[in-house]
Amino acid sequence: MCLFIKIIKRLVVQIEKTSLSVDLVSSSVLCVSVLVLILRKFVNKIRLMMRIILWIICMVLMTSFSHANTDYFSETKLSLKEKSIISIASLTAKGDLTLLKPSLYEALDAGLTVNEAKEVLVHLYAYCGFPRSIRGLQTLMEVLEDRKARGIKDELGKDASPIHEENSKYERRKKNLSRLTLTPQPDNLSGYGAFAPVIDTFLKEHLFADIFERDVLTFQERQLVTIAVLSTIGNTEPMLRSHLTICLNVGHNPIKLREFVEIIRTMIGENEASISHKILEDVLNNQ
Repeated sequence: MCLFIKIIKRLVVQIEKTSLSVDLVSSSVLCVSVLVLILRKFVNKIRLMMRIILWIICMVLMTSFSHANTDYFSETKLSLKEKSIISIASLTAKGDLTLLKPSLYEALDAGLTVNEAKEVLVHLYAYCGFPRSIRGLQTLMEVLEDRKARGIKDELGKDASPIHEENSKYERRKKNLSRLTLTPQPDNLSGYGAFAPVIDTFLKEHLFADIFERDVLTFQERQLVTIAVLSTIGNTEPMLRSHLTICLNVGHNPIKLREFVEIIRTMIGENEASISHKILEDVLNNQ
């Protein structure tokens, strides 16, 4: 409208200067009016199109944020498989075979393969001994037989890949420990290792080379087994502290680890969970 008024004013000035006829002026005014109306409609259409485009952009951004948010929370929480690993490891370490059976059923239903379940039970022998490990494996055998009789076909899963390493076990365990602790491994022994070097050899070459190199479970999954056992058997605070720190190093986050504590509370007991919670919060506060 402002443009229209300016054009009219210019026409009036032109009329005064050149004495244009009234008909010509009227025609000009009419043409300008039509042009202004067309321009107004065109501008309105552009505005409408801009609003539609902005609305589409907002919807796309909101949808993207929603998916990203969902992915974030799904990644920061323990999966059903991870929860099952913690339950199996803690109940086996406790020797509670009665509760272990239904937990194995749930684990297999949640997608844990037979070989992964076996590997969980094999891994934990290094922390709570052969008797607990073997009793866990015997319970798994019973569960598999029962499921087979019911017509349930469980996925066997992959076996451990062959190790093609020319380095000695000692060098391999140093490499694995460096990945876990994010620090170079010293060559000189100290503490219990210096006091009894043979236990240091068994621990590091067998556990951190022979066992950790078996790729049936990831380092993350093996750490869940480890902290579940250590929390259950008790009086292992220094080891639990170290392995909770390693859990953070290999990619677990505080949300997952606090969930872990709640599983220990449910499966094992209030006392064990309280100790684990205290150590975990101390580890997180010192990061």
